Amino acid sequence: MSHIILTTGTYDLIKDHVRRKKVTAQEEELLLGELKYATQVLRKNLPEDVVSIDRKVTYRDHINNEEKTILLVGPEKAKVSKNKISVLSDEGIAMIGYKEGDIIEWPAKKGNLKLEILKVEE
Repeated sequence: MSHIILTTGTYDLIKDHVRRKKVTAQEEELLLGELKYATQVLRKNLPEDVVSIDRKVTYRDHINNEEKTILLVGPEKAKVSKNKISVLSDEGIAMIGYKEGDIIEWPAKKGNLKLEILKVEE
């Protein structure tokens, strides 16, 4: 399992999301495993190629063979019509903490995801 890198704020947000049972049992198991081994860093120490809140992410959805660029935001700022996607959405929670070049397979509620992170920008 790849070790993800999160800011402390994002770590707490995901931990709370899991605690409130907002994810499937399968996702919960994966997320708790990821959080257990996650590296927590201050925002200023977050590597530039890691998916995080307020970063623009270009990814390929291998299941639909689509490429998308989104801005990952906190849940309260999400606006799907403007490609501002919540970190707690299926895609957000699958990709958070991973870096450019990673391919993530994720058992989302709406069906399995297979996402490849192509580019991360501030």
